[in-house]
Amino acid sequence: MKWIAAILFILLLALQYKLWVGQGSLAEVSRLKQAIEQQTATNAKQRERNDALDAEVQDLKKGVEAIEERARSELGMIKQDETFFQIIDEQPE
Repeated sequence: MKWIAAILFILLLALQYKLWVGQGSLAEVSRLKQAIEQQTATNAKQRERNDALDAEVQDLKKGVEAIEERARSELGMIKQDETFFQIIDEQPE
């Protein structure tokens, strides 16, 4: 009878070890839940960024105004028969 009690006690200790320290332990589950939350937040930010880029691509594919606006702002282009004036503010020295 003592042997059975000893075996059951050792089995209980082994199960407790797995619960607290081993693979799939409570600490590991907690760490994984935190990693999932961080990844979910990162995914949400990336999804917003992708949606904005997709909207911009669709606008560039369909709209001429978006292409013209980009050409004017980023490349400094002007339309034919337009006159470009650049005003430079002189700063006192």
